[in-house]
Amino acid sequence: MQLQDILDARSLVGLFLLRADERGDKPFLTAKIGGQWQSMSYAEAARRVCLLSENLVALGLKPGDRVMLVSENRPEWCIADLAIMAAGGITTPAYTTNTEGDHCHILDDSGARFVIVSGEKLARPLLPAMLRAGHAEHLLAIDPLPTWQSGSFAIHQWDSLFAGDPVEARAAVEARLAGVTRDDIACIIYTSGTTGSPRGVMLHHGAILHNVIAAGEVLAQDLGWGEERFLSFLPLSHSMEHTAGLYLPIGLGADIWFAEGLEKLSSNLAEAQPTFMIVVPRLFEILREKTIKAVEKQGAAAGFLLDRAIRLGERQIAGKRSLADWPVSRLLDLTLRPKVKARFGGRIKALVSGGAPLNPEVGGFFQAMGLVMLQGYGQTETAPVVACNFPSRGINLATVGPPLRDVEIRIAEDGEILVRGECVMKGYWNNPAATKTAMPEASGGDWLHTGDIGHFDAVGRIVITDRKKDIIVNDKGDNIAPQKLEGMLTLQPEIAQAMVSGDKRPHIVALLVPDADWLKQWAKANGVAPDLEVLKDDPTLHRALKSAVDRTNGELSVIEKIRKFTVADEPFSVDNNQMTPTMKIRRAPIRAVYQERINGLY
Repeated sequence: MQLQDILDARSLVGLFLLRADERGDKPFLTAKIGGQWQSMSYAEAARRVCLLSENLVALGLKPGDRVMLVSENRPEWCIADLAIMAAGGITTPAYTTNTEGDHCHILDDSGARFVIVSGEKLARPLLPAMLRAGHAEHLLAIDPLPTWQSGSFAIHQWDSLFAGDPVEARAAVEARLAGVTRDDIACIIYTSGTTGSPRGVMLHHGAILHNVIAAGEVLAQDLGWGEERFLSFLPLSHSMEHTAGLYLPIGLGADIWFAEGLEKLSSNLAEAQPTFMIVVPRLFEILREKTIKAVEKQGAAAGFLLDRAIRLGERQIAGKRSLADWPVSRLLDLTLRPKVKARFGGRIKALVSGGAPLNPEVGGFFQAMGLVMLQGYGQTETAPVVACNFPSRGINLATVGPPLRDVEIRIAEDGEILVRGECVMKGYWNNPAATKTAMPEASGGDWLHTGDIGHFDAVGRIVITDRKKDIIVNDKGDNIAPQKLEGMLTLQPEIAQAMVSGDKRPHIVALLVPDADWLKQWAKANGVAPDLEVLKDDPTLHRALKSAVDRTNGELSVIEKIRKFTVADEPFSVDNNQMTPTMKIRRAPIRAVYQERINGLY
């Protein structure tokens, strides 16, 4: 397999069919069904993609039609995505956490005529939205749905959509692909967004293929290329997993295993033994906490080694490693590191962090444990990766690494990061005004204004300081990056989540969510029930949390220090609309609930 194959590819489907022909009966998609891991080969997946594609065309799918895809991560998601494009359609994925209103917005905005849903649970908010929107003509159900009076649309069962001659279907797909170019739209991904209505990002085949070749080149050169396996955990409806968790593995000819969820992630890692995994920073924070607790339970000797490893990681971040660290590192190689690596399946070549800034202390912890951490940077609008740390250029987790190949990055006068290259979107679907704002004509119309603030370090790596719109400007005009403070707060064992405020105010305040495990232990020790809604105003709890805030303040400048805090009624979550599906906090909805309480801190 050559990287040139990816460079020469005209479409994502074309690249997949090429790999399917090469890989044949080797495993491609693996999922747990009936308690057992079952694999689908590349050849079988290609057969199904072509048959489903032709059945979609027979139902009336026309070139350029949008097809909404609502499903958990599973093999059928990938088959559907490839088949939609093979039929000439445009995939429009939606989050499984979407409400009826969210689905209505996407259906109305995209004008999707076809909808694919995994089963009854996800159909509940979707079906009323389809009836309200009135655009969709066909609903394809992967798992059987109960009797439903559909009215304006026809319902088709998944198993009925694979009739036909596989050879004829493949020929029809290849004939259709001959007219596809890298500039053609492959998908419209609606941004999860921390504020406002989601916007449909139009990504062309070339944008995603560019990411695949750029990332594939890094992995091949720095980590070696063999029989790779990815464990898919982040939602495939998110651009990070869509590109790096689906099409990058296809480009590498890798096997993809689908995790069963957060509660079974530890066992899935041990069973799947992946070589790569893409994870958002919040999950790394959770894995770090669990790893520390597991090691501490092994006794004083393990605790001593853990402390040495954490200190070594801190020196790595600060760039202060010396020959004196070698004996400690060698001791960790013989004792603690193999146990930690085993928790990740034992074959991990790299853990990839994206979707939000990674706290360097969290990344440094895993580096110290002997795991390679690759922090990437990008946006849905860039398909999504534009930069990444990788070993041959020196990994510094206080940065997001240098730009990938054929990506131009420049820093505007106000510090905003601007991006140009094939990876940049074609614009926002049905929203020319938003497109002009993101890619203003004054900048030539091809430079994406990311809204992120940053700069280059001395060796050309990008340092992100904050979101332009999230930067706090206090009443003295000082600029303060909230994500830095929030990340430091959540490293404290007492604190699970945090949001800081202080725009146009004299000092910084915080809204805190205590760590659930810590709160249970604290409540038991104090003879009370661990009910956050009851305890949120408890002065004894506040004193305990103040210790954590004071430790954080010890590492902050005068203008960054958190002077006061209050406690939330419940954790921030997707269900209460206070977090995005990729675990970023939604500041506006949180403020809508807690603004009066936050104002009371001043």
